[in-house]
Amino acid sequence: MRSLVVRLDSFGDVLLAGPAVRAVAAHSTHVTLLCGPRGADAARLLPGVDEVLVWEAPWEGFDPPPVRPADIDALLGRLRAGAYDSALVLTSFHQSPLPTALLLRLAGIGRIGADSTDHPGRLLDVRHRRLPGRHEARAALDTAAAMGFTPPPNDDGRLRVLPPPDTGGLTGHGPYVVLHPGASAPARAWSPHRCAEAVTLLADAGHRVVVTGGPGERDLTRRVSGDTAVDLGGRTSPRTLAGVLRLADVVISANTGPAHLAAAVGTPVVSLFAPVVPAERWAPYGVPVILLGDQSAPCADTRALTCPVPGHPCLDEVTGQDVVRAVHKLIQERPS
Repeated sequence: MRSLVVRLDSFGDVLLAGPAVRAVAAHSTHVTLLCGPRGADAARLLPGVDEVLVWEAPWEGFDPPPVRPADIDALLGRLRAGAYDSALVLTSFHQSPLPTALLLRLAGIGRIGADSTDHPGRLLDVRHRRLPGRHEARAALDTAAAMGFTPPPNDDGRLRVLPPPDTGGLTGHGPYVVLHPGASAPARAWSPHRCAEAVTLLADAGHRVVVTGGPGERDLTRRVSGDTAVDLGGRTSPRTLAGVLRLADVVISANTGPAHLAAAVGTPVVSLFAPVVPAERWAPYGVPVILLGDQSAPCADTRALTCPVPGHPCLDEVTGQDVVRAVHKLIQERPS
């Protein structure tokens, strides 16, 4: 059984597909994960993935590419060469799997399944409908099970990544907490001055603080770290970031990829969660979490990329002291 799993959006979305990928792998001799450029690094971290195909879909992302027949033909050629017996298309609750299913059908894949609100015609062999309010990780597992890909008995269904490397050389010795100030969209980010405030207050409370960020976030991490925290902005690959997060006592992050990566390595999360998407579907999964942010704010469920409310109150009314209290609570409750 050669199986294809499709998840075309972002880093965190691909991590949330991990339990479903493992379920597919338990019933397959070979698993290929087809993902977009933003999710490729996460795909390479997932157990159960034998091959990663990267393709930028014209219906995904903040700035999707134009529809080019040559790109479509090249993808169809790669899919036909894979000789897949079945394909599982995973999407978020607000996305349609049908454009992808059409391409998979044209590629000759014999059995295709997905979660679809829209009538699929002949595009799907298995049409699943998710339960209301289901977390994205659980919804993906449910869809896999509808295809017959049930998890093995010893799989707890939590997020997981391949073992990360030792990162003591980056973080230094002794316990620490991680603060990740960036986010994939401005509406989801805690403001830099609040992040800097939290770093100072955490240090005053006796914590070593490590600040993480991608290559394009060096100015942000430098500002937030000041002279207090270890600044790892632009200094970690996805694998080394997993190692940094794994050894942290707690990770403080907005609703963005590293929050899900923290969950995948088993670290508790203080989640600064803007309600532009529902926390019940997108909060860090399978680890202790304290959710901060006004979940009933006017921006709730808007999926806005830029905050539509002056002053960004849903998150910026959260103070550094609120974060310190949440960190202490998670540390006290964490098993020794």
